[in-house]
Amino acid sequence: MSVAENIADVRERITAAARRAGRDPGEITLMAVSKTFAVEHIREAYADGLRVFGENRVQEFIGKAAALRNLRDAEWHMIGHLQSNKAAAAAELFTAIDSLDSLRLAEKLNASAEKLGKKLGVLIEINVGGETAKSGLAPDSGDLEDLLMAAPGLDHLELRGLMTIPPFTEDAQEARPYFRQLRALRDQIAAQRLPAVRVDVLSMGMSHDFEIAIEEGSTCVRVGTAIFGPRKGS
Repeated sequence: MSVAENIADVRERITAAARRAGRDPGEITLMAVSKTFAVEHIREAYADGLRVFGENRVQEFIGKAAALRNLRDAEWHMIGHLQSNKAAAAAELFTAIDSLDSLRLAEKLNASAEKLGKKLGVLIEINVGGETAKSGLAPDSGDLEDLLMAAPGLDHLELRGLMTIPPFTEDAQEARPYFRQLRALRDQIAAQRLPAVRVDVLSMGMSHDFEIAIEEGSTCVRVGTAIFGPRKGS
């Protein structure tokens, strides 16, 4: 199937999942995860109406950015782990950082965004499975609380919500409790009504489990393989 056909299929599945959950499909953003895929694939997805793209590595996107500059209304989201020494480059390249995992990184991104005169959208990455191999803050950590409390002073960051990658299982249903956990954390943070903290966005769900994520409240699904096909070496 072509990229356009794949996108049509994914959109149908998003609509069906939203309706099962009694939700409006229009509430759900489809992010095309374009890491490792060539500029031509991204342009195909853009031509078919997608406007939100996710990349995992700063260095890789540096190589693509110039060729994609004329896609004026596209949003470029950093969704992979970001080292603090690459914060300045990421702040310049990306519309948003969806993998914020420390106050130190937040401070560096804020300083870089201030120098650029821009407001940088951010999501806090939550490690719902407690996996040591994955980035993200623990849901009940003091580090998360510190980051939320610091938000008013990070005036060049716009804290929009939460992101997670649950432990991978072959059965997508096994991700459901982790998605519920992130939704519950979102509700808990929202109830605190903290200044400069918005948690409107729940970024959860990828190619193999995005329908389950939508049923559990996701507002943004990150889909790569189901749009672009298998990555090289996978």
